[in-house]
Amino acid sequence: MRLPAVLFATALLTAAPSWAQAPGAPPPSVGVVKVQPTPITETAEFVGRVQATDRVAITARVTAFLDERLFTEGTEVNQGDLLYRLERAPFETAVAQQEGTVADVSARLVNANIQLNRAQQLLGTPAGHRSTVDDAQANQRSIAAQLAVAQAQAQQARINLGYTEIRAPIAGKISRGAITAGNVVSPGSGALASIVSQDPMYVQFPVASRVLTELQKRYADKGGTAAVQVLLRLPDGSMFGQPGVIDYVDPTVAPGTDTILVRARIANPALRAPEPGKPIDRPLVDGAFVGVRVAGTQPVTVLGIPRVAVLSDQQGEYVYVLGDGNKAEQRRIKLGQSTPAIAVIASGLNEGETVIAEGIQRVRPNSVVNPAPITPSLATKP
Repeated sequence: MRLPAVLFATALLTAAPSWAQAPGAPPPSVGVVKVQPTPITETAEFVGRVQATDRVAITARVTAFLDERLFTEGTEVNQGDLLYRLERAPFETAVAQQEGTVADVSARLVNANIQLNRAQQLLGTPAGHRSTVDDAQANQRSIAAQLAVAQAQAQQARINLGYTEIRAPIAGKISRGAITAGNVVSPGSGALASIVSQDPMYVQFPVASRVLTELQKRYADKGGTAAVQVLLRLPDGSMFGQPGVIDYVDPTVAPGTDTILVRARIANPALRAPEPGKPIDRPLVDGAFVGVRVAGTQPVTVLGIPRVAVLSDQQGEYVYVLGDGNKAEQRRIKLGQSTPAIAVIASGLNEGETVIAEGIQRVRPNSVVNPAPITPSLATKP
């Protein structure tokens, strides 16, 4: 009859937690660290979208036949490169015609000036008449006005002739052509192609107004948001090697999300040496989503402890503080803007207190521990 009781006692011992300390066993050894001012480089993560700094739709300025397309689709063009050539003959004829009109009116103006001078010279003689001078002066001014109109029309004809050569207004990657050679194009035909600038690029990302205000205050004496560095995480998870700088902050808070749109400018160099007539691959593509990491360029001093010392449950974060008699006391804390390795203490701990950072799995509230200095490598381990 005593055997079931023995088995029940044995089952209770077997079911006891693995961390339970056996009677008479020495206190568990733990690594401890002091709460002290720590220099850190603060970071914050956001989601952003890449945007080209310049974007142009190429359109025809005159109505004419499209003679040639002079670029390779998908390649990069330089500012001023000739992209399209339209039919020139009608516009060259218009220029010649307007220049002829200018020559004709110029000749008539010369004659009008002669007539006016002659009438003015005869005005003091019996053959002279004031009415003759007035008529000659009016005729001279009328022809001068006609010459100004003719010169303006000739200039407009030359401008229209120049529009038969469509050149790239900016440097960047050009899209496919929307209209092929042989078609008639006009200002109403829509875009023939578009050019998107490639280097540098913008990255736009929304930031909570509270976070932005904290950044501006923290770096106010170092240049504000211009003092932080922007790093990107590409869609494949790798970090982009070029740092960026914030160059614009939207003046309005989005009412639905309480965020402010921030824009950074970042270089976008080619992945390999460019080859003539071939596309150039660059890491950042217009419209792509990227991860945005905002980091301070200079460390700031905060009250910090190793991140591994912080535990969390449904009530929030807490740590074990070494109390009197080497007892582990559970303490609730609030964290500030932290890093993967350093936890910034906003409240709950004071400078000089000792927290347990190593061997925490062997610690229970109000249990006695055997403290020793933390392993140095653990202090900076994410």
